[in-house]
Amino acid sequence: MRSVAWMVTGGVASQLVHALKYDGWPQVAIGMAAEMARLRWPADVVRERACLVPVPLVAWRERERGYNQAHVVAQALGAHWELPVHAALARTRMPSSQTRLTPGERSVNVTRAFTVASAGAPHVQGAHCVLVDDVVTTAATLVACAAALVDGAARIVSCVTFGRAPAIGDRRSPLE
Repeated sequence: MRSVAWMVTGGVASQLVHALKYDGWPQVAIGMAAEMARLRWPADVVRERACLVPVPLVAWRERERGYNQAHVVAQALGAHWELPVHAALARTRMPSSQTRLTPGERSVNVTRAFTVASAGAPHVQGAHCVLVDDVVTTAATLVACAAALVDGAARIVSCVTFGRAPAIGDRRSPLE
C-alpha cells in the first residue's frame, strides 16, 4: 500500500483540517484537493488508478456535520485527477472515537470496522483504488479500509491524505 500526504499537520494545515471537520466549511476541501493534486506519484500509480474511495464517516457524525469531509475532499480531488469517486466502503460497526486512543488501541478499534458496500463492489473489483482521507495519524483507519477493499477484490490500494501527524524526526514546517 502506497500512501502520500500533502503536509505534516500543524499550523495552517491543522487550521484547514479543523475548519473542514469542525467549523462547517466544506469549501476548504477545494483548496486542500488542489494541493493534494500536485503530489508526485510513481508513473504506474498515475496510469493505473481507477477511482477514489473516501473513508466513510460514522453516520451520526455525518448527519451532525452535514457531509463527510473525506468525501468532499475526494470529490474535489477527483475533478483534478479526472477520476470518479465511489463511496464503496461502509462501516460494519461504530468504533469508539480515535482521538484519545494509543496507536495499538486505534488498530484494534477499527479492525473489521469496514466492508465493501454492495453498490461499491463493481467499482472495486480488479481496480486500483485510491483511499482518500483528510488526515492520517497512525494509519489504523487507512489500513482497515485497505483490508476491506482487498477483501472486496480490489487489485491495488493506494492512499492519499491532506495531512499526516508529525513523526519523530520531522522538521518543522515554515508554515507553522
